[in-house]
Parts: sequence; C-alpha cells; structure tokens
Amino acid sequence: MKKIITTALVASALWPAAWAGGLLHNTNQSIAWVRMMARGATNEIDGIYTNPAGTAFLDHEGWSLSLNIQSATQSRDVLATFPLFPEDDHTRLYKGKASAPVIPSLYAAYKHDRWTYSAFFGFTGGGGKCSFTSGLPIFDAGVMAGIYSETGALAKALAQNPDVAPVLADPDVAKLLPLSASNYDINSSMRGRQYIYGLQLGTAFRINDHWSTFAGLRINYFDGNYSGFVKVLPKPAMAATVQQVAVKYPTLAPAIGTLVNKEGEMANIELDCNQTGWGVTPIVGVNYKVGPLTLAAKYEFKTNLSIENDTKKATAEPAAFEAALNDYKDGVNTPSDLPSVLYVAAGYEIIPDRLRAALEYHFYDDKHAEMAHDKQKALRHGTHEVLAGVEWDINKRFTVSAGFQNTDYGLSDDYQSHTAFSCDSYSLGFGGAVNLTSKLRLNVGYFWTTYRDYTKQVPAGTPGYCNTTLQGKDVYSRTNKVFGIGIDYKF
Repeated sequence: MKKIITTALVASALWPAAWAGGLLHNTNQSIAWVRMMARGATNEIDGIYTNPAGTAFLDHEGWSLSLNIQSATQSRDVLATFPLFPEDDHTRLYKGKASAPVIPSLYAAYKHDRWTYSAFFGFTGGGGKCSFTSGLPIFDAGVMAGIYSETGALAKALAQNPDVAPVLADPDVAKLLPLSASNYDINSSMRGRQYIYGLQLGTAFRINDHWSTFAGLRINYFDGNYSGFVKVLPKPAMAATVQQVAVKYPTLAPAIGTLVNKEGEMANIELDCNQTGWGVTPIVGVNYKVGPLTLAAKYEFKTNLSIENDTKKATAEPAAFEAALNDYKDGVNTPSDLPSVLYVAAGYEIIPDRLRAALEYHFYDDKHAEMAHDKQKALRHGTHEVLAGVEWDINKRFTVSAGFQNTDYGLSDDYQSHTAFSCDSYSLGFGGAVNLTSKLRLNVGYFWTTYRDYTKQVPAGTPGYCNTTLQGKDVYSRTNKVFGIGIDYKF
C-alpha cells in the first residue's frame, strides 16, 4: 500500500493546463483569441503573444494597450471500475472541479517608425485550481487492495501456526482476516493549485514593406500548492469486533491490534506543500506581409524549469507510509520544463478591410521537456494543434468572428493518471468587437471545448490497477467553458 500512496502523491504534481493549448501552456491570452482562435497571423495588439513579429506592422504610431479578463470553469471526472469497490457494478464516479474566475492578461506596445517595443503579462501555464473532494480511485482502490492483501497475508501466516489456526474459523475472526471494504470508510480529498505567471519583453523590427522580425524573452514564475489527506476509519461494528477478538483470543491481540491505532484510525496521511520555481523562455519570430496575405511564424525555446518544495505538513501514520511523502519533503526540487513550441500561420483578407480568414498550426515538443519521473517518455508524440478562424467587419463599428481548434496530445495509458489526465479535444469560439471610439475597442468572446473521453483498461498482473495487481478500468472525461471581455486602447 505504501507504493500505491506514493504513486498517487507524485501524480498530483503534474496538474495539466486548464484552458487552451498544449499540456503545459495556455494559449488563450486575449479575447480576440477567444472569439477567433487562429491569431497567429494578426498584426494587431494581441499579436504580442501570438505573432510578435507582426507588431512591427501595427497601424498606430505610439502606445497601444490591451486589457483582457477571462473566467474559466472546468470539470475533470473519472469513472472508475474496480472489483473491490462494494457497489453492485463495482463502479464509482469521482468528480473534480477546476475553476479560474479571473484570468487577466495585459499587453503594451510602443511603435516608432520601424521599431515596436512590446510587453505582455498573463497566466501562460498551469492548471488553475482543481479539487477532488470525494477523493480519487488511486487512493480508494489502493487502500482497499492493500488492506485486503495485508490481512489476507496475516490470515495465511496464522494458519501455519497449529495453535492459532483453529480460531480462524470463528465468524468474528473471519470478518477481519481478510478484511473487506464493507468494514471501513475511506475519507480522502485532493486539492491542487498551479499557475505559471509569464512576463514577456521583446522588440520587433520592420525590415522593409514585407518582412519583419522579433526577438524577446518570457520570464516564467511557477506557483503551486498540493494539499490532501487520506484517512481510513473502521466502522463501529468492525472496531467492536477487533476488541472482542482481542479479548476472546489474547494470542491474536498483537496482530489484530495493528488494524486500528490508538486514535481509532487504520491509516492517516496528510500533505500541504507549496512549490515555486522560475525559468526563461527565449522567443523569436518572423512575419511576411504582401498584399492581402500574411505569413508568420514564432518559435519558443524549451524552458528549463525546476520547482522547489516549501512543505508545511507531510505526516503519515502508520510510519511505513512516510516514504510515500519523500517527493514532498521540504527543499526537494522537481523538473517541470516547458516544451519548445513552433507556431506557423497564414492570414488572408478575402475582402479588403472587411473579411479575413486565418489558418494555423502549433507543435509542442512535449517529449523533450523533462517532467517528474520522466513522465514525458510515455507520450506517443508531442502535441499537434490545428486552428482556423474568420473575422468580418460588419461596418466601421461592429466586428464578429468565430474560430475552431483541434488538439491531439499523443496520449498513452502510461501517461494518464487520476490527477493528471488530458483528453484530445476540439474547441469552438465566437464573439465580437465594438469600436466605441476611434481609439477604444471593446472585445467580447466565449468558447467551449468538447473532449473525447479516454478509456484506460488495466489488466490484472504486475503492476495492475493502481499497483494492486488486480484489473480495473478508468474513463476520463472533461468539460471546459471560458467567457471573456477586454478593451484595446490607442494613445
């Protein structure tokens, strides 16, 4: 059981990204993106993130600002089937809720002739906040299998003793050796918070009427917390039976007494760990503009990121479980690199100054970004994304747009875990903009993501489901909805 709890706690440090983008990136950094998605060929203010080289073609000399606020809600559910679950169909639904009520991003650019200096701040990665208040199958299945195995092994050992073996036929003893899940309750909860704050600075240069380039960097600061507990409590009838057996058969008292500690618990593990770290992402970009056509590319280099523990609590009872918390000891460092990313995009003005369309591709090189315990090696390939969008200026005041994004993560059974699972998906977004004045623009957008359920069948054997050697099945599912509003201002 110690190995099972260790696996669960390690997995909790790998919370996936909460909004849109790769496994560890959030690419929805503006309301213009929310309502159109394919923004990799834009020459507007939000291009500071999506097409920084394109900012050399901003249509405004001087300062441009953009403030964007988004609100995201998400569910992350696990439908688990395991033979020791006491339900009739041996299946339980574990519901996880993730939320980020305020996701800000801020853009600033100063354009002078051929040069544009820009800055960006936002939540560039992390999974926001997520909680599984009713626990997770990796805890429940692991504890059930561990208790059943250990009490079964105790029964076999006692059966080898001719003086003790006869008492195993006593109905009261048979209730305890081996011990089924109907005799105790497992109370567990896991909560996580993970944000990566990004501050980007850079410069774009317009070489001529067609070409521009960009060079810059993004400073990433990681802030996370993982807290949770697992408590195994005997039901009143079981506690009474333990006492009765101990009195009735004194020779069994030492062995039976280990089932419940002096606090009346069978197991108690608690964790409260903060994690911080930082890394720098070099960024380069290029933009080519000729007539109605814009071609653009951006490359973000891999970010070496190591996160360090600041542990407030990491306790385990019985003491054998203490090794499960080794990865969360105070001062321990864990790799959590951000992968290199390539963006390429094409934009075309179908009707000049009225109707625009864009097509875009992203590649996240996740397999070469180091994760805790080399989890990246389990991926089949890096993340591939395809985006498309269209934008129509109804008149000089009103604009409407819509977009599409499809994401393929290269997932595998060995990569997926109860606290760090992803699902391939597609997203649809729509919204609009209103030019309130010649200098002030209001953006509004909404998008939702439809995820493809991921089914993971685990055969019996070694290691089996949650390291129990038994068979099991998980069906992972997610939902995601994001609404946003923002303003662009030129002065």
